[in-house]
Amino acid sequence: MESRDVYRSSNAVLLDAHDPFRDVLSLARPRTVARAPLRATTPWGARFVPFPHIKLGVVVEGECWLCVDGMEPLLLKAGDFYLLGNPPPYGLGSSVEEARDADGAPREDVREGGSTYTCSVDFEFDGSDASTLFSVLPPALLVKADDGAGKPLWNIAMMLVHEMEERHAGRSLVLEHVAQILLVHMLRAHAASSHEPVGWLASVTDDGIGAALRAVHAEPGHRWTLDELAGTATMSRSAFAASFRARVGRPPLDYVIEWRMQLARAALRTEKSLTTIAGSIGYQSESAFSTAFRRVVGMSPREFRVSVRARPEA
Repeated sequence: MESRDVYRSSNAVLLDAHDPFRDVLSLARPRTVARAPLRATTPWGARFVPFPHIKLGVVVEGECWLCVDGMEPLLLKAGDFYLLGNPPPYGLGSSVEEARDADGAPREDVREGGSTYTCSVDFEFDGSDASTLFSVLPPALLVKADDGAGKPLWNIAMMLVHEMEERHAGRSLVLEHVAQILLVHMLRAHAASSHEPVGWLASVTDDGIGAALRAVHAEPGHRWTLDELAGTATMSRSAFAASFRARVGRPPLDYVIEWRMQLARAALRTEKSLTTIAGSIGYQSESAFSTAFRRVVGMSPREFRVSVRARPEA
């Protein structure tokens, strides 16, 4: 018997189902920038300015220190991965002192002893509001080579390294997709290991909460109630509300409204009318939509549209 329920379990792979990972990345519109690999010999250090997006890196050979301002230094060894979310100034180096005090580019001569080889990719977002989609990320996330998630990450990273070193046809396309696969695996690792609220990433690790999140993403215009969402998660109303808030970081119906507003931000970059946008995300009138949008975003939909069109990237 065919089932129409696409939310109940995370075991089946439904390519046309609404996956929060895919939805969020689609709204964020990431642009992948593969930086030149860093090869350096001891002693070396390199400092980096604040980066208002996401940076993902791997130590391919050797080891180095990662020093993010305001955090304890992290020692990275071959096979270790790091992800920085909207990081402040930070440094890499053969020692903590080199990473913190470097004022130039590292020396590059891998034929000498004590060499380090790292690769990194940047994920830049066109939308200024995209950072809110990744507000659940810590400033620095580390996956060690011997962690459970380390092996699949390493296998994917080797393809990234190969594409960086070679110049085959379709190189940029492969780099873009491999980098996004790495990002998804890093986010999965964070969701699985974190005891803090993880927002939409809870769809990965909590089958009940994840079912509710997938339902909201599949039908954002539905007039969701707490009872309906709890039923989708196969939990009691009180247990669902408490569990959702603990894992996602906000009450269920607040999440519904905020996700609708994320969709509205994206739609306001198009030529769709406010009435059409309002109806697509569950509001029966333009005025009701405008009131909700102003409460969440801090300005009216019309003001937001004007501000977007006035930006240089528009």
